[in-house]
Amino acid sequence: MVNCPSCDAVIDVDQEDLDEGESLTCDECGSTLNVVSLDPLELEVEDEGDEDEDEEDEDDLAYDEDEADDDDEEEEDEEE
Repeated sequence: MVNCPSCDAVIDVDQEDLDEGESLTCDECGSTLNVVSLDPLELEVEDEGDEDEDEEDEDDLAYDEDEADDDDEEEEDEEE
């Protein structure tokens, strides 16, 4: 047994059935986990870097929307 590195749930796996580089899915949080080491058994969440990039993209989108709102306000001021 090993704990999910994402949600800390207990994952019941037979270490003898695993190979390094193999992927598992956590039943609790749905994270895809990669077997990094067999002795000791160590898992890591797959694509951790991609999640950060997605968050940055969302921030950029929010910034662009704010910028567009400012443009709309300027146009309204000009019309008055």
